[in-house]
Amino acid sequence: MPMIRINAEGPRAVLHRSSRLVESVLQQTQDIRGPVIIMTHGYKYMPDNSATCPHRHILALRPRALPDYSPSWPQHLGFGSGFTDEGLAVAFGWNARGPLWTAQRRAQSAGRVLADVINKLHRLNPDRPIHFIGHSMGVELAIEALHHICPGALKRIISMTGATYRARVLAALASEAGRRSELINITSRENDLFDFLYEQLVQPPQPGDRSVGAGIDAENAVTLQIDCNTTLAHLSHMIAPIGQSQRRVCHWSSYTRPGALRVYNALLREPQRLSLAALRHGLPNAHAHRWSRLFATPKPRALLPFAQKAS
Repeated sequence: MPMIRINAEGPRAVLHRSSRLVESVLQQTQDIRGPVIIMTHGYKYMPDNSATCPHRHILALRPRALPDYSPSWPQHLGFGSGFTDEGLAVAFGWNARGPLWTAQRRAQSAGRVLADVINKLHRLNPDRPIHFIGHSMGVELAIEALHHICPGALKRIISMTGATYRARVLAALASEAGRRSELINITSRENDLFDFLYEQLVQPPQPGDRSVGAGIDAENAVTLQIDCNTTLAHLSHMIAPIGQSQRRVCHWSSYTRPGALRVYNALLREPQRLSLAALRHGLPNAHAHRWSRLFATPKPRALLPFAQKAS
């Protein structure tokens, strides 16, 4: 049982397409060796929707053929291989359809449901690490959950171009559970347009606040801007290469870029070797400014070698 599919339905957690109780299935997983990695999608996905069900797409071990290609998160995060210590994957779905501000409120509600699942997993096996990885507005679930879980229950959070505000994240990291968690904030200037739209459509917790795409300054957080050549070289040296940016605007490159999920797999499974201090060492002193990629002057293509035939 390398994987469980759970959905937030109102105030409770239910198994995806199963009438069994979540608690009974979780009890069967308490002796599984390896970490628990909870994966959550972002905006516009909805469980059981034929076109947008995340359990058929990014959260599936074997994704169905859909118009928009995406790699399988569970596969690239080390699940389904058959190794005895691969751990437990939890694919967590929630209704992310509708207007952006409505989905954001629903994400916070789903975060409280997620907190209940995390607490149950932690009580069943307190020594087993539980991590979270989410994209876009899915990051809101982990941020909300930090206010409702036992301290130490959630170890590492990877935010892939998260759609949430900095003040909200900092408040969560300052909570009892948050102080014992670590946040790895994946950003890219490819996502600037989406950060800007989020800030226009969703009211900030305090005037003038910015989304986490602008970076997070906290002792237990680090920001990795993955369209920065210095950052990519640093990650390549420490872990593995990530492909170069191919677009000026893209909301999904934080997980569709070749090698990205492989890097996140290492960050979740080797936290001792890949500490926040080690990640900070070798990063640039400042993040690139918003719009710096969108309005950058195009670089000329390298000339072909003299004797090479163009094809």
